[in-house]
Amino acid sequence: MGKYLLGLDAGNTVIKAVIFDLGGRELAYVAEEGHSRMPKPGHVERGLGELWANAQTVIRACIEKSGIAADEIAAIGCAGHGNGLYALDKAGEPLIAIQSLDTRASQLADELEAAGVGDIAYPICQQRPWPSQTPTLLAWLKRHDPEQFARIGTVLLCKDFITNRLTGERISEVSDMIGCGLLNVVERRYDQRLMEAYGLGDCMDLLPRLVESDEIAGRVTQTAAALTGLAAGTPVVGGLFDVIASAVGSGVTRTGAASIIAGTWSINQVITDRPELEAPIFMSSSFDRTRYMAMENSATSAANLEWMVREFFADCEEGVSPFDLCCELAASVEPQLAAPFYHPFLYGAQTDGNARAGFHGVAGWHTKAHLMRAVLEGVVFGHRWHIEKLRAAGVRFDEAVLSGGGSRSKVWPQIFTDVLGVPVSIARSKETGALGAAIAAGTGVGLFRDFAEGAASMVTVERHYTPNPALADLYEQRYRIYRDISDAMTPIWKRMAALGAAA
Repeated sequence: MGKYLLGLDAGNTVIKAVIFDLGGRELAYVAEEGHSRMPKPGHVERGLGELWANAQTVIRACIEKSGIAADEIAAIGCAGHGNGLYALDKAGEPLIAIQSLDTRASQLADELEAAGVGDIAYPICQQRPWPSQTPTLLAWLKRHDPEQFARIGTVLLCKDFITNRLTGERISEVSDMIGCGLLNVVERRYDQRLMEAYGLGDCMDLLPRLVESDEIAGRVTQTAAALTGLAAGTPVVGGLFDVIASAVGSGVTRTGAASIIAGTWSINQVITDRPELEAPIFMSSSFDRTRYMAMENSATSAANLEWMVREFFADCEEGVSPFDLCCELAASVEPQLAAPFYHPFLYGAQTDGNARAGFHGVAGWHTKAHLMRAVLEGVVFGHRWHIEKLRAAGVRFDEAVLSGGGSRSKVWPQIFTDVLGVPVSIARSKETGALGAAIAAGTGVGLFRDFAEGAASMVTVERHYTPNPALADLYEQRYRIYRDISDAMTPIWKRMAALGAAA
């Protein structure tokens, strides 16, 4: 058997390929950025042809860069962003890819909730309808684009499309399908009652074959081998919802361990032994074959910094990282009670698709540095709001591992630990999603007994941060004001959305 593992990580924009040895050392890393299309307000889509072309590019380049032979790769695992809607047509050809930033179904989500769908769905899938949730989007297509809907042959998720292109298999796996609200969480299967609640009772045949995350889903075909440089017959496992992959790849594997991901989405998750909690949460997923991940998530994290960089710092002088510059600006001003506030709602809030980003409390003496600090703090305040909901549901933890793009900053992790009031660690690997997928692949072919053994072999902690007690009261006051502003803006955001709908 080969002694290397290939992890793929397909996000909303970038797809990455990383080859690891069994000690977690990265032999090669290649990434390719794709493009989102926004044909209408609230619609965020991508081209499946481009996604597969980019996957071919990164896989081939990664193998070449690593200097190993393709047949030395023991197995492949793919992680991918959850929710959204990726679909093949009835002939198995690429049809449509709606990303998890899409908000076209905001009104429909409200209608479904008002009709009582959430009360039926939550006990089954532990989610209520929300705009970019897969069944909500499928119901939206059925209502608003029946011609496109009629062409759907198989409903997939992002990573499943890559697996399909590699193996020819139409599959999905449990962590992603629970994460997108399409499975009975306790029984780990599709549920007719759940589909009927969304008006999709006649769509059961659109759902793919289910496998476990570490189960071999198929093998690389001769066609895919020719396109990617992989060896035909290489095993490909079911893969993982990217947030679960990132937890595994940052060493979060014990019950009660917390994983916070500052990526496009704000992910806040804790491993539990049972799916039922003391109060409702945003969603659950499976962690492995016996345990679960309690989650509070929204598209309100590092995407805000990416937007700031793209729109206001793209003209940095050559050799200067605009991301580093933004963080250096933020670090150049001390935390202040009366500093500006920022709400990170570029793509809406979890409970309010109408919410929008904005600065509050800006005065003439404030600088770019104050605004950048407000952005970093505002994102962390959003994470704290989610964590408070987890704690209200009875989830307990006293430390966390931070991953995602935000963890690479030398400034942001300290803000996280100060605002959240718990120690925060950062794993050595920057590509925790790909590493988690690789660990699943290694487990699937018997190189590791389980995820915990794989993580113990392949994950190393690099940095630790501890809270500054002198800032606890300051951040408590600022967080409460942040929440008050958000509550006060809720009816205004609704009026603004109505104006846009009428235009």
